[in-house]
Amino acid sequence: MPADRYAAIDLGTNSFHIIIAEVKNPDTLTIIARDREVIRLGTQIGDELKIISNDEINRAIKILKKFKMLAQKYDAQIFTAATSALREASNRIEFIEQVYKETGIKVNVVDGEYEAELIYKGAEKALELKNQKALCIDVGGGSTEFILTNKAEFVFAKSLKIGAVRLSKKFFPEFFLTDKGIESCRIYVKSILQAELKYGSNVYEIAVGASGTIQSIARTILANKSGTAPRSINGFSFKRDELMEFSDFLLSKKTHEERLQIKNIELKRADILPAGIIILTETFNHFRIEEMKISEFALREGLIFNSI
Repeated sequence: MPADRYAAIDLGTNSFHIIIAEVKNPDTLTIIARDREVIRLGTQIGDELKIISNDEINRAIKILKKFKMLAQKYDAQIFTAATSALREASNRIEFIEQVYKETGIKVNVVDGEYEAELIYKGAEKALELKNQKALCIDVGGGSTEFILTNKAEFVFAKSLKIGAVRLSKKFFPEFFLTDKGIESCRIYVKSILQAELKYGSNVYEIAVGASGTIQSIARTILANKSGTAPRSINGFSFKRDELMEFSDFLLSKKTHEERLQIKNIELKRADILPAGIIILTETFNHFRIEEMKISEFALREGLIFNSI
């Protein structure tokens, strides 16, 4: 029986991603192609992610034309999910209409709760979480998603406006770190978590991290520990003390140029990774996480599983 092919396009705040996957049954997929382009939506105008600039719209259209060609190459049906920046943009209707006019791609803006649920659906398949109490975290560019499940039943699925791009812009102008900025960012993240997530450390059996920021942190920790990181880190775990040690080291590098010198760091994230690691370390503190396991499936894979 031939496999069906699907393309999932994630229009995130930090970057746009596409995966092309073959699906032979509702529980498994094989990724046969992928691409990613950094865009930083909503960051050119104003202090918040409220307006998508004309330059960003044009850049988005260019990326999506390329993604559509990739999907057509594999004869894949396209699904889309636009997240934090487009949820908040005052001109999102203009963006959606221009994209459709230029590319024929229908952009679906998903709410935060649905985004969180899709992330879990991807992670559940990657790590077989169905029979566990799972706490899943995805640190994105504009928001961070928190999902708690009990044997695949949702206890909560929340999206909070603390993302690596958003907080970099708020606390680290020009991506330069100061002790005051770091402390202010920590206090801000901690206050959001305490206000929005009133749950203790005994509500989950496994803590799972998904998507770019957490994967980038995990890869760097793994590479620094063993000398190299394997191509796939699905199922890899890192411990609390490893995260805190890397956090102290990363935050000691005050400039973007200094961070670019760190061995194994992802070059396209070196500017926003400090904000991302503050979000993650404060999440570890809030939920008293001792170990986190990586899922290489998240929103895009969840979008395909949910759509089929």
